[in-house]
Amino acid sequence: MKKISGLLLVGCSALALAGCGADDISSPGAGGITINNPTPAPTPTPTSGTGTVVAADSCPTFNATGGLTDSGTISGPEGSWRVCTLPALVDVSSSLPKVAGVVYRLNGRVDVGCDGGFSAPTSGSPFTTTTASCNGRSLTADTDVTLTIDPGVIIYGENGSEAAWLAVNRGNKINAVGTASQPIIFTSRQNVVGTNDDSSQGQWGGVVLLGRGIVTDCNYGSTAAKTCERDTEGAVNKAVFGGQDNAYNAGTMKYVQIRYSGYVLSNGKELQSLTAEGVGSGTTLDYFQSVNSSDDGAEFFGGKVQFKHYISVNADDDSLDLDTGLEGYFQYVMLLQRDGGGDALMEIDSNGAETDTPRQKTVIANFTGVQPSSSSNNESNDQASVLIRGNSDITWVNGIINTPNNECLRLNGSGTTPATLKAYSTVMSCGSTKYIDSGTNASGYSASQFASGTNLNEDAFTSTLSSTFVNGTNEAGVAGYADIKTLSSFFDAVTYIGAVKDSSDTWYKGWTCDNATANFGSGESCTALPTT
Repeated sequence: MKKISGLLLVGCSALALAGCGADDISSPGAGGITINNPTPAPTPTPTSGTGTVVAADSCPTFNATGGLTDSGTISGPEGSWRVCTLPALVDVSSSLPKVAGVVYRLNGRVDVGCDGGFSAPTSGSPFTTTTASCNGRSLTADTDVTLTIDPGVIIYGENGSEAAWLAVNRGNKINAVGTASQPIIFTSRQNVVGTNDDSSQGQWGGVVLLGRGIVTDCNYGSTAAKTCERDTEGAVNKAVFGGQDNAYNAGTMKYVQIRYSGYVLSNGKELQSLTAEGVGSGTTLDYFQSVNSSDDGAEFFGGKVQFKHYISVNADDDSLDLDTGLEGYFQYVMLLQRDGGGDALMEIDSNGAETDTPRQKTVIANFTGVQPSSSSNNESNDQASVLIRGNSDITWVNGIINTPNNECLRLNGSGTTPATLKAYSTVMSCGSTKYIDSGTNASGYSASQFASGTNLNEDAFTSTLSSTFVNGTNEAGVAGYADIKTLSSFFDAVTYIGAVKDSSDTWYKGWTCDNATANFGSGESCTALPTT
């Protein structure tokens, strides 16, 4: 989450670092002064529809009440498209098919089903939903709506009185399964009409998955009573998540891009491309690219997440943000920040509520994080390429941090039991200062947690990465952690470190889009749209 601490930052520049640590950075929901949605550059003239796409004659059938609204046509460099607008509430299971010449539109917030509450309602224990578009219905069962999105579908968000975002509420699912050659693309109107460039961001909200997984830092209930729930930060109308089901299934997102998202919903509270809130291990997340989010690449609040093939490019805050009791398992992770932009590659947990249980327990495996240089954002906030703090116990396996002009790692101490890190087969290329210790952590704590020289960890590594993220000779010389399966059966047993073994390892190619920060060889610019 993006935030600054106002005049406190001015004072911090004159204080010792330990006196101005992560306690000065707002916890989730704590406010602070928002870095507002960026002031856009003068809008270029939209490209007329001179491309090959011809708008369809009409919108396809959609089962939800009201169906799809035919909102006319829109033109861009790829041609012209029929605009089919989703209703504010998808109240029965419905599908968005791939139709030549059709783009789908989110006009403000769109809900998938009605929120069914902490646990599934029954006739003996009904639940009055708080989803505004459901008009206070009393539910005796989950609405059990699934929104299915076919391969190759393009959906754009257009902000109205409320930011455009897709909320998949508790008791409902998304089934967004693209393919390696036909990814599903969520993007902005500006992308469709052809006015975006490589710096564009923050043009609509994003996708939010709300589940019944275990969370901490409660807005309602308590962790002690096992009744903890939270609100989606900044939502105009309620979007509540949390429960006691860490196997919760919010659906599937696979071969998906989310571009130019991250809109501020309210003071200090901002959506990112993907926000997963209390989702469980029944949820499938795989082959996902976040592009130019004006907040985090993705943020995860509690629950149990298992995620492979995650790419974040040009996040303007943190590439990966993990919070509030998460049990997380991530493998094949690329965190790629623009030169001089963004905050941290990873921001893990928040200060406050350290007595809440469960503590965050997250393992991140086969990751490559690249931050060419520091930024004013990072210097004012997380202060290193990775910030670990709060109520978290983190494990790194087979990792690469390449940040030659910044501190690599900061652990901030707060609470009775400070955050911890264990690392195996992980290498870091840092600036002249490698570590920052802050809060209650004594000098040397971060270095002792990383433990360079043990477990094949190295904090003075010379990077030979090619094409930004592909392992070179030096990376190939570091063996992968042999016992990775003991950390979770979810992980693949591999013999290498980093997200990409070598030039023949091309899992990222074909379903992604390319920009100046990262050329994935997909042949599709992020400022353009597929035409087939």
